[in-house]
Amino acid sequence: MASSSLRPHDATDDVPKTPIPHSLIPFLQLQSQNTLTRLYQLPSSCLSIYRLLAPLERQLVMSLLWLESAIPASMMAAWVVHEGKQLYDDALGTLSRLHILPNLAVKLALNSTFKTSFRQAITGSGTSGSFGVPAELDEKRPPLGVEGLDGYALERWETILHYMVSSGTGQNPTKPSTGVLYLLQTSGLMVSHRGAPLQITSAGFQFLLHSPHDQLWDLLLQYLHLAEQRQMDLVEVLSFLFMLSTMQLGREYSAEHLGVSQKAMLEDLRDYGLIWQRKPSSRRFSPTRLSTTLTSSSPPLPTTTGTSSGPQEGFIVLETNYRIYAYTDNPLQTAVLNLFVSLKYRFPNLVVGSITRDSVKKALNNGISAEQGGRTVIISYLVSHAHPQMRKNNPLLPVTVQDQIRLWELERNRLKSAEGYLYTSFTSQADYELVLNYAKELGVVLWESQAKRCFFGSLEGHANIRGFIERRTTGGVS
Repeated sequence: MASSSLRPHDATDDVPKTPIPHSLIPFLQLQSQNTLTRLYQLPSSCLSIYRLLAPLERQLVMSLLWLESAIPASMMAAWVVHEGKQLYDDALGTLSRLHILPNLAVKLALNSTFKTSFRQAITGSGTSGSFGVPAELDEKRPPLGVEGLDGYALERWETILHYMVSSGTGQNPTKPSTGVLYLLQTSGLMVSHRGAPLQITSAGFQFLLHSPHDQLWDLLLQYLHLAEQRQMDLVEVLSFLFMLSTMQLGREYSAEHLGVSQKAMLEDLRDYGLIWQRKPSSRRFSPTRLSTTLTSSSPPLPTTTGTSSGPQEGFIVLETNYRIYAYTDNPLQTAVLNLFVSLKYRFPNLVVGSITRDSVKKALNNGISAEQGGRTVIISYLVSHAHPQMRKNNPLLPVTVQDQIRLWELERNRLKSAEGYLYTSFTSQADYELVLNYAKELGVVLWESQAKRCFFGSLEGHANIRGFIERRTTGGVS
């Protein structure tokens, strides 16, 4: 065992912060130990989960992976510098909740099932077939090439996004499958009022500005939540997604070795663009780039600039005068920009517009207001899709534009509304303070005025406050 200290952060003048976990990690932490143990029996699942862990968590796993016996927890803690203590404790907590480190009290050792499977994944040993069973090459029907798979995945994925962004605009985009529409509704991204056509929600507007990788996992997490409702084996569903993430792009795999729930997933995953099949009854399938990048940092869609909804190289140029030049001919990207940009001109491969107070206000009214990593979603979108020429700037986006977007958002957030009850007309200051203190103990006071001897309480706390006042009036409270 190496004796070097675990240093999760090189800076000496600030305390390292716990990284935001992958969106799947909290879901896995909620599963039972039995479910996770079944999942850990498959090497591909262990490898995929390892990829989703934070850097320090991965380092802890690798430090313990090849040990044949447990080591004292105090020994591992001695390797950690003082500044990284909180980060280290958080990492141990995450691994414990995932049952990768089942006992943190005295000694540290990996879950035996996880350790065995992960060793097999790294060394290529074992015969579980958890990485998929390649189909025999059919010379009469060769597999669809990488370029064809990319085009198929892009078409399916953009069909979903374009349907969302075009709802309520009078356009008639291609309609996704019934299963996709149901998933969009149950996830709260779209809603139908009294049988009317589906309309995008504020959560849906937020969703459109996220990266393709985050969008994909948002939908897959909702799919996982529906697995039990559809009487599907959650372990089979998760293990199939993990299996797809470790497969080779452009290769065909046999569907005959899949479980019952996994075979049922094939139709759904075709609709999302994660897999391709020559026909629904085919006994073989090919994973697309959307699948093979599920647990990696590679872009899940083709990377040619300006021709997909998630290019590796950006296409947006933002100037200090709020003018935007978007080098794209993609209708979906143009529609997404139209959510928060006032578009002025459209050319064959260029869209020109401006970020204005009205355009940002329109976006905020549609629900595009949450922050990601300390930045508004609009700013995050501009950063992630900035043109390579923009990336030479430091800072990447003009500070004046970033500040103005935040100020426009603050304008909207100056007032907040809440339903509740106003309590006033108290007979004495003592009565007022008694009821007010009771309401504060319940944590339901939204506003108070000592001068006017009144306060405003939330809707949820009204029953308790009213009961307290009634008991006081009848002498039930001294």
